[in-house]
Amino acid sequence: MEGLPRDRVRGSGRRGAGEAIRGVRAAGRGRAVNRLLVVRHGQTEWNIAGRIQGSSDIDLDATGLAQAAEAAPELAAYEPVRIFSSDLRRAVETARPVADLVGVEIELDKRLRERAYGPWEGLTHVEIAERFPEDHRRWRSQEPLQHPEIETWAELHRRTADAVKDIVEAETEGTAIVVCHGGSARQIVGGILGWEQGPTSGLSGMDNAHWADLRRMRSGKWRLFGYNLGVPAAHTIGASPLAKGQQASR
Repeated sequence: MEGLPRDRVRGSGRRGAGEAIRGVRAAGRGRAVNRLLVVRHGQTEWNIAGRIQGSSDIDLDATGLAQAAEAAPELAAYEPVRIFSSDLRRAVETARPVADLVGVEIELDKRLRERAYGPWEGLTHVEIAERFPEDHRRWRSQEPLQHPEIETWAELHRRTADAVKDIVEAETEGTAIVVCHGGSARQIVGGILGWEQGPTSGLSGMDNAHWADLRRMRSGKWRLFGYNLGVPAAHTIGASPLAKGQQASR
């Protein structure tokens, strides 16, 4: 998963990029990305079914495509100069409408993929509990998983941090959009803010086609200006079947 080349999906002239996860260029020294929008992909059939997607390449469903189209004008209003995406189809399909609106090519980076869940991919939470009871117990209690085929949070953090560092250190000024996945988005947000795994795990997974707004201050540090932002009304946040299943009953 490391050192993976970036591919370009579509293009039209404009570019951009900028600042740091750790130890990156301070503000005022050359051009740099000063705002990063971290976007989770739209809905898939596996999201609705509660199946673990991980690195499996799943398309958006009809609702997900509509979510991407609805979010595109809002994301375009940030005037992105560069758009990056995980190479998995659900992320690319989410990135495409805003890329078409603003005339910026999509740059693919495999390091932005979701956490790899190995034998869990395609299974529901009930199926995982039945087949992997001890690992499922550890997962639900937020203990480290020890299955050799399941990527650790630390591994996911390292590869997404490498990808974002490349994005924010590039010599372009403006806003960059990164379209990725629930788990990788949390690690990117926590990483760019300098958080350890504990505080990062306190972030909820963003809803489909929602985003985080991160901005670089004059000091060179990044701040979170908004999280789980989207087009729908705020009271609908966390209403997906997966999110509801993780919340204490009301």
